Amino acid sequence: MRNFKDPQYIKWRKDVYKRDGFKCQWPNCTNNNKLNAHHIKNWASFPGLRFLVANGITLCRYHHDMIKGMEESYAATFMRIVASKK
Repeated sequence: MRNFKDPQYIKWRKDVYKRDGFKCQWPNCTNNNKLNAHHIKNWASFPGLRFLVANGITLCRYHHDMIKGMEESYAATFMRIVASKK
Protein backbone atom coordinates (compact mmCIF):
# COMPACT_ATOMS: atom_id res chain seq x y z
CA MET A 1 0.00 0.00 0.00
CA ARG A 2 1.27 3.43 -0.90
CA ASN A 3 1.89 5.86 1.93
CA PHE A 4 1.45 9.36 0.50
CA LYS A 5 2.96 10.82 3.69
CA ASP A 6 6.20 8.82 3.39
CA PRO A 7 9.04 11.37 3.25
CA GLN A 8 10.67 9.43 0.41
CA TYR A 9 7.42 9.58 -1.62
CA ILE A 10 6.95 13.29 -0.87
CA LYS A 11 10.51 14.02 -2.03
CA TRP A 12 10.03 11.96 -5.21
CA ARG A 13 6.82 13.82 -6.05
CA LYS A 14 8.37 17.25 -5.45
CA ASP A 15 11.43 16.35 -7.52
CA VAL A 16 9.23 15.19 -10.43
CA TYR A 17 7.22 18.44 -10.29
CA LYS A 18 10.39 20.54 -10.12
CA ARG A 19 12.00 18.78 -13.10
CA ASP A 20 8.79 19.28 -15.10
CA GLY A 21 8.47 22.97 -14.25
CA PHE A 22 5.33 22.39 -12.17
CA LYS A 23 3.13 21.86 -15.24
CA CYS A 24 1.50 19.01 -17.09
CA GLN A 25 3.83 17.29 -19.55
CA TRP A 26 1.09 16.08 -21.88
CA PRO A 27 1.95 17.48 -25.33
CA ASN A 28 0.46 20.97 -25.79
CA CYS A 29 -1.10 21.06 -22.30
CA THR A 30 -0.17 24.14 -20.27
CA ASN A 31 -2.17 23.23 -17.16
CA ASN A 32 -0.35 23.77 -13.89
CA ASN A 33 -3.32 23.18 -11.59
CA LYS A 34 -4.31 19.97 -9.80
CA LEU A 35 -1.11 18.18 -10.70
CA ASN A 36 -0.32 14.50 -10.22
CA ALA A 37 3.10 12.86 -10.18
CA HIS A 38 2.44 9.77 -12.27
CA HIS A 39 4.60 6.63 -12.09
CA ILE A 40 5.45 5.67 -15.68
CA LYS A 41 6.22 2.07 -14.74
CA ASN A 42 3.54 1.31 -12.20
CA TRP A 43 4.05 1.31 -8.45
CA ALA A 44 2.90 -2.28 -7.81
CA SER A 45 4.82 -4.05 -10.57
CA PHE A 46 8.10 -2.12 -10.37
CA PRO A 47 8.98 -1.56 -6.69
CA GLY A 48 12.62 -0.83 -7.54
CA LEU A 49 11.56 2.19 -9.61
CA ARG A 50 9.16 3.72 -7.11
CA PHE A 51 11.37 6.62 -6.07
CA LEU A 52 13.37 7.08 -9.26
CA VAL A 53 12.58 10.56 -10.61
CA ALA A 54 13.09 9.27 -14.17
CA ASN A 55 10.09 6.99 -13.57
CA GLY A 56 7.77 9.91 -12.91
CA ILE A 57 6.01 12.49 -15.03
CA THR A 58 3.79 15.41 -14.07
CA LEU A 59 0.25 15.24 -15.42
CA CYS A 60 -2.76 17.44 -14.72
CA ARG A 61 -5.74 15.68 -13.19
CA TYR A 62 -7.55 15.65 -16.56
CA HIS A 63 -4.75 13.78 -18.37
CA HIS A 64 -3.98 11.56 -15.39
CA ASP A 65 -7.61 10.47 -15.21
CA MET A 66 -7.75 10.07 -18.99
CA ILE A 67 -5.04 7.37 -19.06
CA LYS A 68 -6.35 5.28 -16.14
CA GLY A 69 -6.44 1.66 -17.15
CA MET A 70 -4.25 2.36 -20.19
CA GLU A 71 -1.03 3.44 -18.48
CA GLU A 72 1.13 0.84 -20.24
CA SER A 73 0.10 2.25 -23.64
CA TYR A 74 1.58 5.62 -22.71
CA ALA A 75 4.76 4.43 -20.97
CA ALA A 76 7.07 4.69 -24.01
CA THR A 77 5.83 8.18 -24.85
CA PHE A 78 6.24 9.35 -21.27
CA MET A 79 9.75 7.86 -21.11
CA ARG A 80 10.71 9.82 -24.25
CA ILE A 81 9.32 13.04 -22.76
CA VAL A 82 11.25 12.50 -19.52
CA ALA A 83 14.47 11.56 -21.38
CA SER A 84 14.29 14.80 -23.36
CA LYS A 85 14.60 16.78 -20.12
CA LYS A 86 18.15 15.63 -19.38
